[in-house]
Amino acid sequence: MAKNLVIVESPAKMKTVKKFLGANYTVEASNGHVRDFPKSQFGIDVDNDFEPKYITIRGKGELLAKLRKEAKKADKIYLATDPDREGEAISWHLMQALKTDTAKMHRITFNEVTKTAVKASIKQARELDMNLVDAQQARRMLDRMVGYTISPLLWAKVKRGLSAGRVQSVALRIICDREDEINAFIPEEYWSLEGEFQVKGEKKPLIAKFYGTDKKLPIRNRQEMDEILKSLEDCKYEITEVKKGERIKNAPLPFTTSTLQQEAAKTLNFSTQKTMRLAQQLYEGVDVKGSGTVGLISYLRTDSTRISEEADAAARTYISEQYGLDYVSQTEKAIKNGQKIQDAHEAIRPTDIARTPVLVKESLTRDQFRLYQLIWRRFAASRMAPARYETTSVKIGAGEYVFTVAASKVAFDGFMSVYTEEGDDKKGNVLSQSLERGMELKLKELKPEQHFTQPPAHFTEASLVKTLEELGIGRPSTYAPTITTLLARRYIVKESKNLYITELGEAVNDMMEDGFPTIVDVNFTANMESLLDGVEEGKVKWKTIVENFYPDMMQAVEKAEKELEEVKIEDEVSEE
Repeated sequence: MAKNLVIVESPAKMKTVKKFLGANYTVEASNGHVRDFPKSQFGIDVDNDFEPKYITIRGKGELLAKLRKEAKKADKIYLATDPDREGEAISWHLMQALKTDTAKMHRITFNEVTKTAVKASIKQARELDMNLVDAQQARRMLDRMVGYTISPLLWAKVKRGLSAGRVQSVALRIICDREDEINAFIPEEYWSLEGEFQVKGEKKPLIAKFYGTDKKLPIRNRQEMDEILKSLEDCKYEITEVKKGERIKNAPLPFTTSTLQQEAAKTLNFSTQKTMRLAQQLYEGVDVKGSGTVGLISYLRTDSTRISEEADAAARTYISEQYGLDYVSQTEKAIKNGQKIQDAHEAIRPTDIARTPVLVKESLTRDQFRLYQLIWRRFAASRMAPARYETTSVKIGAGEYVFTVAASKVAFDGFMSVYTEEGDDKKGNVLSQSLERGMELKLKELKPEQHFTQPPAHFTEASLVKTLEELGIGRPSTYAPTITTLLARRYIVKESKNLYITELGEAVNDMMEDGFPTIVDVNFTANMESLLDGVEEGKVKWKTIVENFYPDMMQAVEKAEKELEEVKIEDEVSEE
Protein backbone atom coordinates (compact mmCIF):
# COMPACT_ATOMS: atom_id res chain seq x y z
CA MET A 1 0.00 0.00 0.00
CA ALA A 2 1.06 3.57 -0.66
CA LYS A 3 2.57 5.33 2.32
CA ASN A 4 1.36 8.87 2.85
CA LEU A 5 2.68 11.45 5.29
CA VAL A 6 0.49 14.35 6.45
CA ILE A 7 2.12 17.21 8.35
CA VAL A 8 -0.11 19.58 10.37
CA GLU A 9 0.88 22.41 12.72
CA SER A 10 -0.32 21.34 16.14
CA PRO A 11 -0.32 18.04 18.07
CA ALA A 12 -4.02 18.55 18.97
CA LYS A 13 -4.95 18.74 15.30
CA MET A 14 -2.67 15.77 14.59
CA LYS A 15 -4.76 13.58 16.92
CA THR A 16 -8.01 14.70 15.27
CA VAL A 17 -6.78 14.24 11.68
CA LYS A 18 -5.22 10.84 12.46
CA LYS A 19 -8.67 9.47 13.31
CA PHE A 20 -10.10 10.53 9.94
CA LEU A 21 -7.48 9.11 7.58
CA GLY A 22 -6.90 5.45 8.26
CA ALA A 23 -3.89 3.17 8.25
CA ASN A 24 -2.13 4.33 5.05
CA TYR A 25 -1.53 7.77 6.49
CA THR A 26 1.05 8.81 9.05
CA VAL A 27 0.19 12.18 10.64
CA GLU A 28 2.90 14.31 12.26
CA ALA A 29 2.95 17.87 13.69
CA SER A 30 5.55 20.57 13.00
CA ASN A 31 4.61 22.52 16.18
CA GLY A 32 4.33 25.78 14.26
CA HIS A 33 7.33 27.25 12.42
CA VAL A 34 10.47 25.16 11.95
CA ARG A 35 12.76 27.89 10.53
CA ASP A 36 13.10 31.59 11.29
CA PHE A 37 15.62 34.44 11.35
CA PRO A 38 18.55 33.91 13.74
CA LYS A 39 18.06 35.51 17.19
CA SER A 40 21.53 37.00 17.39
CA GLN A 41 21.86 38.69 13.99
CA PHE A 42 19.79 40.70 11.54
CA GLY A 43 19.27 37.78 9.16
CA ILE A 44 18.60 39.87 6.04
CA ASP A 45 21.44 40.29 3.55
CA VAL A 46 20.92 43.92 2.54
CA ASP A 47 23.77 43.97 0.00
CA ASN A 48 22.66 40.78 -1.67
CA ASP A 49 19.17 41.78 -2.90
CA PHE A 50 17.66 41.50 0.60
CA GLU A 51 18.02 37.73 0.73
CA PRO A 52 16.58 36.40 4.00
CA LYS A 53 18.75 34.04 6.00
CA TYR A 54 16.72 31.36 7.78
CA ILE A 55 18.00 28.88 10.32
CA THR A 56 16.36 25.96 12.12
CA ILE A 57 14.62 27.23 15.25
CA ARG A 58 16.46 26.21 18.39
CA GLY A 59 15.06 22.95 19.79
CA LYS A 60 13.46 21.91 16.49
CA GLY A 61 16.44 19.81 15.31
CA GLU A 62 15.19 16.47 16.67
CA LEU A 63 11.67 17.08 15.40
CA LEU A 64 12.99 17.86 11.91
CA ALA A 65 15.19 14.75 11.92
CA LYS A 66 12.11 12.67 12.73
CA LEU A 67 10.07 14.38 9.99
CA ARG A 68 12.88 13.82 7.45
CA LYS A 69 12.95 10.13 8.31
CA GLU A 70 9.18 9.84 7.79
CA ALA A 71 9.40 11.90 4.58
CA LYS A 72 12.00 9.53 3.08
CA LYS A 73 9.68 6.54 3.63
CA ALA A 74 6.59 8.26 2.22
CA ASP A 75 5.42 8.12 -1.41
CA LYS A 76 3.37 11.28 -1.00
CA ILE A 77 3.72 14.11 1.50
CA TYR A 78 0.77 16.35 2.25
CA LEU A 79 1.54 19.68 3.92
CA ALA A 80 -1.63 20.47 5.89
CA THR A 81 -0.68 23.63 7.80
CA ASP A 82 -3.30 26.35 8.50
CA PRO A 83 -5.24 27.85 5.57
CA ASP A 84 -3.65 31.33 5.59
CA ARG A 85 -0.40 33.16 4.72
CA GLU A 86 1.33 32.00 7.87
CA GLY A 87 0.34 28.37 7.17
CA GLU A 88 1.50 28.62 3.55
CA ALA A 89 4.87 29.94 4.74
CA ILE A 90 5.27 27.12 7.27
CA SER A 91 4.61 24.63 4.44
CA TRP A 92 7.25 26.33 2.29
CA HIS A 93 9.80 26.20 5.12
CA LEU A 94 8.98 22.52 5.64
CA MET A 95 9.60 21.87 1.93
CA GLN A 96 13.05 23.45 2.26
CA ALA A 97 13.86 21.74 5.55
CA LEU A 98 12.73 18.20 4.70
CA LYS A 99 15.46 17.89 2.04
CA THR A 100 13.51 15.37 0.02
CA ASP A 101 12.09 15.24 -3.49
CA THR A 102 9.70 18.21 -3.79
CA ALA A 103 7.76 16.45 -6.57
CA LYS A 104 6.09 14.21 -3.99
CA MET A 105 5.04 17.15 -1.78
CA HIS A 106 1.53 18.57 -2.05
CA ARG A 107 -0.24 21.38 -0.22
CA ILE A 108 -3.69 20.74 1.23
CA THR A 109 -5.94 23.07 3.25
CA PHE A 110 -9.20 22.58 5.08
CA ASN A 111 -11.31 25.27 6.68
CA GLU A 112 -12.62 22.96 9.40
CA VAL A 113 -11.21 19.84 11.02
CA THR A 114 -13.98 17.39 10.09
CA LYS A 115 -13.75 14.04 8.32
CA THR A 116 -15.49 15.33 5.17
CA ALA A 117 -13.30 18.44 4.90
CA VAL A 118 -10.04 16.58 5.52
CA LYS A 119 -10.82 13.82 2.99
CA ALA A 120 -11.96 16.35 0.38
CA SER A 121 -8.74 18.36 0.83
CA ILE A 122 -6.61 15.36 -0.13
CA LYS A 123 -8.54 15.04 -3.39
CA GLN A 124 -7.92 18.75 -4.04
CA ALA A 125 -4.19 18.78 -3.26
CA ARG A 126 -2.40 21.66 -5.02
CA GLU A 127 0.96 23.32 -5.57
CA LEU A 128 2.33 25.73 -2.99
CA ASP A 129 1.03 29.28 -3.50
CA MET A 130 4.22 31.36 -3.57
CA ASN A 131 2.28 34.65 -3.52
CA LEU A 132 0.99 33.79 -0.06
CA VAL A 133 4.48 32.76 1.06
CA ASP A 134 6.00 35.99 -0.26
CA ALA A 135 3.36 38.12 1.47
CA GLN A 136 4.26 36.44 4.76
CA GLN A 137 8.00 36.78 4.09
CA ALA A 138 7.63 40.47 3.35
CA ARG A 139 5.60 41.04 6.51
CA ARG A 140 8.12 39.11 8.61
CA MET A 141 11.02 41.09 7.12
CA LEU A 142 9.36 44.47 7.67
CA ASP A 143 8.66 43.51 11.27
CA ARG A 144 12.24 42.31 11.63
CA MET A 145 13.63 45.56 10.24
CA VAL A 146 11.59 47.66 12.64
CA GLY A 147 12.22 45.45 15.66
CA TYR A 148 15.89 44.87 15.04
CA THR A 149 16.93 48.44 14.30
CA ILE A 150 14.67 50.48 16.60
CA SER A 151 14.63 48.29 19.72
CA PRO A 152 18.38 48.85 20.48
CA LEU A 153 17.72 52.57 20.18
CA LEU A 154 15.00 52.33 22.83
CA TRP A 155 17.41 50.37 25.02
CA ALA A 156 19.99 53.11 24.71
CA LYS A 157 17.61 56.04 25.18
CA VAL A 158 15.00 54.67 27.62
CA LYS A 159 15.87 51.31 29.21
CA ARG A 160 16.94 47.80 28.31
CA GLY A 161 14.50 45.09 27.34
CA LEU A 162 12.09 47.33 25.45
CA SER A 163 10.88 46.59 21.96
CA ALA A 164 9.38 48.40 19.03
CA GLY A 165 7.12 46.61 16.59
CA ARG A 166 5.53 47.75 13.36
CA VAL A 167 1.91 47.13 14.31
CA GLN A 168 2.39 47.35 18.06
CA SER A 169 3.85 50.88 17.81
CA VAL A 170 0.80 52.14 15.91
CA ALA A 171 -1.57 50.48 18.38
CA LEU A 172 0.34 52.18 21.20
CA ARG A 173 0.02 55.52 19.46
CA ILE A 174 -3.75 55.08 19.04
CA ILE A 175 -4.10 54.45 22.79
CA CYS A 176 -1.87 57.47 23.59
CA ASP A 177 -3.90 59.73 21.30
CA ARG A 178 -7.11 58.69 23.05
CA GLU A 179 -5.52 59.39 26.44
CA ASP A 180 -4.56 62.89 25.23
CA GLU A 181 -8.13 63.49 24.05
CA ILE A 182 -9.47 62.46 27.46
CA ASN A 183 -7.01 64.75 29.27
CA ALA A 184 -7.77 67.71 27.01
CA PHE A 185 -11.53 67.25 27.30
CA ILE A 186 -13.56 70.17 28.69
CA PRO A 187 -17.06 69.14 29.85
CA GLU A 188 -20.00 71.17 28.63
CA GLU A 189 -23.22 71.68 30.56
CA TYR A 190 -26.62 70.68 29.16
CA TRP A 191 -30.06 70.05 30.65
CA SER A 192 -32.90 67.62 30.07
CA LEU A 193 -36.56 67.90 31.07
CA GLU A 194 -39.09 65.14 31.68
CA GLY A 195 -42.83 65.56 32.16
CA GLU A 196 -44.96 63.15 34.16
CA PHE A 197 -48.60 63.15 33.02
CA GLN A 198 -51.78 61.57 34.32
CA VAL A 199 -53.89 59.85 31.64
CA LYS A 200 -57.61 59.70 32.37
CA GLY A 201 -58.63 56.25 33.57
CA GLU A 202 -55.00 54.97 33.74
CA LYS A 203 -53.11 54.13 36.93
CA LYS A 204 -49.64 54.41 35.43
CA PRO A 205 -48.39 57.92 34.64
CA LEU A 206 -47.09 58.72 31.16
CA ILE A 207 -43.46 59.95 31.09
CA ALA A 208 -42.52 62.17 28.13
CA LYS A 209 -39.31 63.98 27.21
CA PHE A 210 -39.08 67.67 26.32
CA TYR A 211 -38.30 67.97 22.60
CA GLY A 212 -38.45 71.67 21.70
CA THR A 213 -40.61 73.51 19.19
CA ASP A 214 -40.90 72.32 15.56
CA LYS A 215 -37.23 71.47 15.76
CA LYS A 216 -35.18 70.03 18.60
CA LEU A 217 -34.14 72.63 21.15
CA PRO A 218 -30.99 72.06 23.21
CA ILE A 219 -31.10 73.46 26.76
CA ARG A 220 -27.62 74.67 27.61
CA ASN A 221 -27.88 76.13 31.13
CA ARG A 222 -30.02 76.86 34.20
CA GLN A 223 -31.19 80.21 32.82
CA GLU A 224 -32.56 78.68 29.58
CA MET A 225 -34.22 75.94 31.64
CA ASP A 226 -35.89 78.47 33.94
CA GLU A 227 -37.28 80.38 30.97
CA ILE A 228 -38.81 77.19 29.52
CA LEU A 229 -40.27 76.17 32.89
CA LYS A 230 -41.77 79.64 33.31
CA SER A 231 -43.55 79.52 29.94
CA LEU A 232 -44.84 76.00 30.74
CA GLU A 233 -46.44 77.14 34.03
CA ASP A 234 -50.08 77.53 32.96
CA CYS A 235 -50.02 75.45 29.79
CA LYS A 236 -52.67 73.05 28.60
CA TYR A 237 -51.16 69.66 27.69
CA GLU A 238 -52.79 67.88 24.81
CA ILE A 239 -51.86 64.93 22.56
CA THR A 240 -51.32 66.35 19.07
CA GLU A 241 -50.21 63.17 17.28
CA VAL A 242 -50.27 59.40 17.73
CA LYS A 243 -48.31 57.58 15.07
CA LYS A 244 -48.14 53.81 14.63
CA GLY A 245 -45.43 52.20 12.57
CA GLU A 246 -43.15 49.20 12.14
CA ARG A 247 -39.43 48.91 12.67
CA ILE A 248 -37.25 46.10 11.35
CA LYS A 249 -34.09 44.90 13.06
CA ASN A 250 -31.90 42.83 10.78
CA ALA A 251 -30.03 39.70 11.83
CA PRO A 252 -26.30 40.13 12.53
CA LEU A 253 -23.58 38.88 10.19
CA PRO A 254 -21.74 35.74 11.34
CA PHE A 255 -18.49 36.28 13.26
CA THR A 256 -15.13 37.29 11.84
CA THR A 257 -12.05 37.16 14.08
CA SER A 258 -12.44 40.75 15.15
CA THR A 259 -16.20 40.69 15.81
CA LEU A 260 -15.80 37.45 17.79
CA GLN A 261 -13.09 39.04 19.95
CA GLN A 262 -15.29 42.11 20.52
CA GLU A 263 -18.46 40.18 21.45
CA ALA A 264 -16.60 37.68 23.66
CA ALA A 265 -15.03 40.63 25.50
CA LYS A 266 -18.38 42.38 25.92
CA THR A 267 -20.61 39.46 26.87
CA LEU A 268 -18.19 36.93 28.40
CA ASN A 269 -15.50 39.30 29.64
CA PHE A 270 -12.75 37.31 27.83
CA SER A 271 -9.46 38.93 26.84
CA THR A 272 -8.63 38.73 23.11
CA GLN A 273 -5.87 36.26 23.92
CA LYS A 274 -8.24 33.99 25.86
CA THR A 275 -10.86 34.10 23.09
CA MET A 276 -8.25 33.03 20.52
CA ARG A 277 -6.88 30.27 22.73
CA LEU A 278 -10.35 28.77 23.29
CA ALA A 279 -11.34 29.18 19.63
CA GLN A 280 -8.11 27.37 18.63
CA GLN A 281 -9.12 24.43 20.86
CA LEU A 282 -12.64 24.32 19.39
CA TYR A 283 -11.19 24.43 15.86
CA GLU A 284 -8.48 21.79 16.36
CA GLY A 285 -10.80 19.22 17.86
CA VAL A 286 -12.56 18.25 21.05
CA ASP A 287 -13.47 14.77 22.19
CA VAL A 288 -17.27 14.82 21.99
CA LYS A 289 -19.22 11.98 23.60
CA GLY A 290 -20.67 9.81 20.85
CA SER A 291 -18.77 11.46 17.96
CA GLY A 292 -15.11 10.99 18.87
CA THR A 293 -12.67 13.86 18.36
CA VAL A 294 -14.01 16.49 16.00
CA GLY A 295 -13.40 20.16 15.17
CA LEU A 296 -16.40 22.14 16.41
CA ILE A 297 -15.85 25.44 14.58
CA SER A 298 -14.39 26.51 11.24
CA TYR A 299 -11.00 28.29 10.97
CA LEU A 300 -10.71 31.10 13.50
CA ARG A 301 -8.53 33.63 11.66
CA THR A 302 -10.67 35.29 9.03
CA ASP A 303 -12.00 38.65 7.94
CA SER A 304 -14.69 37.18 5.69
CA THR A 305 -18.41 36.97 6.49
CA ARG A 306 -19.02 34.52 3.64
CA ILE A 307 -20.58 31.14 4.43
CA SER A 308 -20.17 28.06 2.22
CA GLU A 309 -23.27 26.92 0.35
CA GLU A 310 -23.40 23.59 2.21
CA ALA A 311 -23.27 25.24 5.63
CA ASP A 312 -25.84 27.82 4.57
CA ALA A 313 -28.25 25.16 3.28
CA ALA A 314 -27.81 23.02 6.40
CA ALA A 315 -28.52 26.02 8.64
CA ARG A 316 -31.69 26.94 6.75
CA THR A 317 -32.97 23.36 6.95
CA TYR A 318 -32.20 23.22 10.67
CA ILE A 319 -33.95 26.54 11.37
CA SER A 320 -37.09 25.62 9.41
CA GLU A 321 -37.31 22.30 11.29
CA GLN A 322 -36.64 23.73 14.76
CA TYR A 323 -38.31 27.13 14.55
CA GLY A 324 -40.58 27.04 11.49
CA LEU A 325 -40.32 28.45 7.95
CA ASP A 326 -41.17 32.00 9.07
CA TYR A 327 -37.89 32.12 10.90
CA VAL A 328 -35.66 31.35 7.89
CA SER A 329 -33.98 34.40 6.34
CA GLN A 330 -35.32 35.16 2.85
CA THR A 331 -32.31 37.17 1.71
CA GLU A 332 -28.71 36.34 1.03
CA LYS A 333 -26.39 38.12 3.44
CA ALA A 334 -24.64 40.91 1.56
CA ILE A 335 -20.97 41.59 2.15
CA LYS A 336 -19.93 45.13 2.99
CA ASN A 337 -18.42 46.77 -0.08
CA GLY A 338 -14.76 47.57 -0.20
CA GLN A 339 -13.80 44.76 2.14
CA LYS A 340 -11.12 42.53 0.77
CA ILE A 341 -12.61 39.11 1.11
CA GLN A 342 -10.12 36.27 0.98
CA ASP A 343 -12.56 34.01 -0.71
CA ALA A 344 -10.98 30.81 0.36
CA HIS A 345 -12.11 31.95 3.77
CA GLU A 346 -15.41 31.77 5.55
CA ALA A 347 -16.82 33.40 8.63
CA ILE A 348 -16.39 31.56 11.94
CA ARG A 349 -19.23 29.07 12.32
CA PRO A 350 -20.03 25.72 13.92
CA THR A 351 -18.92 22.82 11.69
CA ASP A 352 -22.34 21.23 12.16
CA ILE A 353 -25.34 23.34 13.17
CA ALA A 354 -27.17 20.27 14.47
CA ARG A 355 -24.45 19.98 17.13
CA THR A 356 -26.19 22.40 19.48
CA PRO A 357 -24.39 23.83 22.53
CA VAL A 358 -26.56 21.69 24.84
CA LEU A 359 -25.43 18.48 23.09
CA VAL A 360 -21.72 19.18 23.60
CA LYS A 361 -21.92 20.92 26.99
CA GLU A 362 -20.66 17.91 28.96
CA SER A 363 -17.66 17.44 26.66
CA LEU A 364 -16.43 21.04 26.98
CA THR A 365 -14.91 23.13 29.75
CA ARG A 366 -17.12 25.96 31.02
CA ASP A 367 -15.32 28.61 28.97
CA GLN A 368 -15.14 26.48 25.80
CA PHE A 369 -18.88 25.93 26.13
CA ARG A 370 -19.62 29.65 26.57
CA LEU A 371 -17.59 30.56 23.50
CA TYR A 372 -19.04 27.76 21.39
CA GLN A 373 -22.54 28.80 22.43
CA LEU A 374 -21.81 32.39 21.37
CA ILE A 375 -20.52 31.28 17.94
CA TRP A 376 -23.37 28.82 17.44
CA ARG A 377 -26.07 31.36 18.32
CA ARG A 378 -24.58 34.11 16.21
CA PHE A 379 -24.30 31.83 13.17
CA ALA A 380 -27.86 30.49 13.57
CA ALA A 381 -29.14 34.07 13.96
CA SER A 382 -27.29 35.17 10.80
CA ARG A 383 -29.44 32.77 8.78
CA MET A 384 -32.72 33.87 10.36
CA ALA A 385 -35.43 36.40 9.54
CA PRO A 386 -35.29 39.97 10.90
CA ALA A 387 -37.15 40.88 14.09
CA ARG A 388 -40.19 43.15 13.67
CA TYR A 389 -41.30 45.78 16.16
CA GLU A 390 -44.61 47.66 16.30
CA THR A 391 -43.78 51.25 17.16
CA THR A 392 -45.94 54.01 18.62
CA SER A 393 -44.80 57.61 18.89
CA VAL A 394 -46.82 60.30 20.64
CA LYS A 395 -46.43 64.08 20.57
CA ILE A 396 -47.80 66.23 23.39
CA GLY A 397 -48.33 69.93 22.71
CA ALA A 398 -47.73 72.48 25.50
CA GLY A 399 -48.08 76.05 24.22
CA GLU A 400 -45.28 76.53 21.70
CA TYR A 401 -43.39 73.50 22.99
CA VAL A 402 -43.60 69.75 22.30
CA PHE A 403 -42.96 66.71 24.49
CA THR A 404 -42.47 63.28 22.87
CA VAL A 405 -42.71 59.69 23.96
CA ALA A 406 -42.01 56.57 21.90
CA ALA A 407 -42.48 52.89 22.58
CA SER A 408 -42.10 49.68 20.69
CA LYS A 409 -43.06 46.08 21.23
CA VAL A 410 -41.79 42.98 19.48
CA ALA A 411 -44.33 41.77 16.93
CA PHE A 412 -42.11 38.92 15.65
CA ASP A 413 -38.89 37.95 17.39
CA GLY A 414 -37.14 36.42 14.34
CA PHE A 415 -33.41 35.95 14.95
CA MET A 416 -33.79 37.35 18.49
CA SER A 417 -35.28 34.03 19.56
CA VAL A 418 -31.68 32.75 19.35
CA TYR A 419 -29.37 35.72 19.78
CA THR A 420 -29.64 39.12 21.42
CA GLU A 421 -26.96 41.71 22.00
CA GLU A 422 -26.70 44.12 24.90
CA GLY A 423 -29.48 46.70 24.76
CA ASP A 424 -31.82 44.55 22.63
CA ASP A 425 -35.06 44.68 24.49
CA LYS A 426 -37.01 41.51 23.78
CA LYS A 427 -40.19 42.74 25.46
CA GLY A 428 -40.12 46.43 24.59
CA ASN A 429 -42.11 49.06 26.47
CA VAL A 430 -45.77 49.42 25.60
CA LEU A 431 -47.93 52.54 25.64
CA SER A 432 -51.52 52.47 26.79
CA GLN A 433 -54.00 51.78 24.01
CA SER A 434 -56.28 54.61 25.16
CA LEU A 435 -54.05 57.45 23.90
CA GLU A 436 -55.73 59.40 21.11
CA ARG A 437 -55.17 62.65 19.31
CA GLY A 438 -56.85 65.63 21.01
CA MET A 439 -56.81 63.99 24.42
CA GLU A 440 -56.01 66.30 27.33
CA LEU A 441 -53.43 65.27 29.89
CA LYS A 442 -52.99 66.43 33.46
CA LEU A 443 -49.44 67.45 34.38
CA LYS A 444 -48.26 65.83 37.60
CA GLU A 445 -44.68 67.07 37.67
CA LEU A 446 -41.82 68.50 35.57
CA LYS A 447 -38.35 67.13 36.30
CA PRO A 448 -35.41 69.25 35.08
CA GLU A 449 -31.96 67.66 35.29
CA GLN A 450 -28.47 69.02 34.77
CA HIS A 451 -25.86 66.96 32.84
CA PHE A 452 -22.32 67.39 31.57
CA THR A 453 -20.87 65.94 28.36
CA GLN A 454 -18.52 63.02 28.99
CA PRO A 455 -14.98 62.62 27.62
CA PRO A 456 -14.33 59.82 25.10
CA ALA A 457 -14.14 56.42 26.83
CA HIS A 458 -10.82 54.71 27.53
CA PHE A 459 -10.08 51.90 25.10
CA THR A 460 -10.98 48.37 26.10
CA GLU A 461 -9.48 45.38 24.29
CA ALA A 462 -12.74 45.09 22.31
CA SER A 463 -12.88 48.74 21.23
CA LEU A 464 -9.16 48.73 20.35
CA VAL A 465 -9.63 45.69 18.09
CA LYS A 466 -12.61 47.41 16.46
CA THR A 467 -10.56 50.57 15.84
CA LEU A 468 -7.55 48.65 14.46
CA GLU A 469 -9.84 46.84 12.06
CA GLU A 470 -11.66 50.00 10.95
CA LEU A 471 -8.32 51.72 10.27
CA GLY A 472 -7.04 48.70 8.32
CA ILE A 473 -4.16 48.03 10.70
CA GLY A 474 -3.05 44.47 11.36
CA ARG A 475 -4.92 41.40 10.24
CA PRO A 476 -7.09 38.83 12.05
CA SER A 477 -4.06 36.93 13.28
CA THR A 478 -2.32 40.02 14.73
CA TYR A 479 -4.92 41.67 17.02
CA ALA A 480 -4.45 39.35 20.02
CA PRO A 481 -0.62 39.14 19.95
CA THR A 482 -0.35 42.94 19.50
CA ILE A 483 -2.40 43.65 22.63
CA THR A 484 -0.67 40.86 24.56
CA THR A 485 2.77 42.32 23.71
CA LEU A 486 1.77 45.85 24.78
CA LEU A 487 0.56 44.48 28.13
CA ALA A 488 3.61 42.22 28.59
CA ARG A 489 6.02 45.12 27.96
CA ARG A 490 4.04 47.21 30.46
CA TYR A 491 3.46 49.96 27.90
CA ILE A 492 -0.19 49.70 28.88
CA VAL A 493 -2.03 48.26 31.87
CA LYS A 494 -5.55 46.88 32.10
CA GLU A 495 -7.83 47.87 34.94
CA SER A 496 -11.42 46.56 35.03
CA LYS A 497 -11.56 46.18 31.21
CA ASN A 498 -10.06 49.63 30.47
CA LEU A 499 -6.59 50.06 28.97
CA TYR A 500 -4.40 52.82 30.42
CA ILE A 501 -1.05 54.04 29.14
CA THR A 502 1.91 53.78 31.55
CA GLU A 503 4.72 56.30 31.96
CA LEU A 504 6.95 53.88 30.09
CA GLY A 505 4.43 53.53 27.25
CA GLU A 506 4.21 57.30 26.97
CA ALA A 507 8.00 57.65 26.80
CA VAL A 508 8.27 54.99 24.10
CA ASN A 509 5.42 56.53 22.11
CA ASP A 510 6.92 60.05 22.32
CA MET A 511 10.23 58.71 21.10
CA MET A 512 8.61 56.81 18.22
CA GLU A 513 6.59 59.87 17.21
CA ASP A 514 9.69 62.10 17.27
CA GLY A 515 12.11 59.70 15.65
CA PHE A 516 9.92 57.54 13.40
CA PRO A 517 6.79 59.47 12.47
CA THR A 518 6.05 57.27 9.42
CA ILE A 519 6.20 54.01 11.37
CA VAL A 520 3.61 55.17 13.88
CA ASP A 521 1.52 56.81 11.15
CA VAL A 522 -1.87 55.13 10.87
CA ASN A 523 -2.23 55.69 7.10
CA PHE A 524 1.30 54.49 6.37
CA THR A 525 0.69 51.25 8.28
CA ALA A 526 -2.72 50.66 6.66
CA ASN A 527 -1.15 51.28 3.24
CA MET A 528 1.58 48.74 4.08
CA GLU A 529 -1.16 46.16 4.84
CA SER A 530 -2.76 46.72 1.45
CA LEU A 531 0.64 46.39 -0.27
CA LEU A 532 1.04 43.02 1.46
CA ASP A 533 -2.42 42.08 0.19
CA GLY A 534 -1.15 43.08 -3.26
CA VAL A 535 1.73 40.59 -2.89
CA GLU A 536 -0.76 37.90 -1.90
CA GLU A 537 -2.78 38.62 -5.06
CA GLY A 538 0.35 38.51 -7.21
CA LYS A 539 0.16 42.22 -8.16
CA VAL A 540 3.13 43.52 -6.17
CA LYS A 541 6.66 42.06 -5.96
CA TRP A 542 7.58 41.47 -2.34
CA LYS A 543 11.16 42.62 -2.66
CA THR A 544 9.99 45.98 -4.00
CA ILE A 545 8.26 46.69 -0.69
CA VAL A 546 11.30 45.69 1.35
CA GLU A 547 13.74 47.62 -0.89
CA ASN A 548 11.71 50.80 -0.58
CA PHE A 549 11.13 50.54 3.14
CA TYR A 550 14.66 49.80 4.34
CA PRO A 551 16.73 52.86 3.24
CA ASP A 552 14.16 55.36 4.58
CA MET A 553 14.06 53.54 7.86
CA MET A 554 17.85 53.39 8.25
CA GLN A 555 18.03 57.12 7.56
CA ALA A 556 15.49 57.74 10.34
CA VAL A 557 17.46 55.48 12.72
CA GLU A 558 20.73 57.35 12.10
CA LYS A 559 19.00 60.69 12.62
CA ALA A 560 17.27 59.46 15.78
CA GLU A 561 20.53 58.13 17.26
CA LYS A 562 22.01 61.63 17.03
CA GLU A 563 18.98 63.72 17.93
CA LEU A 564 16.77 61.88 20.41
CA GLU A 565 17.21 62.77 24.06
CA GLU A 566 17.58 60.10 26.72
CA VAL A 567 14.59 59.54 29.01
CA LYS A 568 15.01 58.19 32.51
CA ILE A 569 12.25 55.82 33.58
CA GLU A 570 12.80 54.40 37.05
CA ASP A 571 11.95 50.74 37.59
CA GLU A 572 8.79 50.25 39.60
CA VAL A 573 9.74 49.47 43.19
CA SER A 574 7.98 46.33 44.36
CA GLU A 575 7.46 45.02 47.89
CA GLU A 576 9.71 42.03 47.21
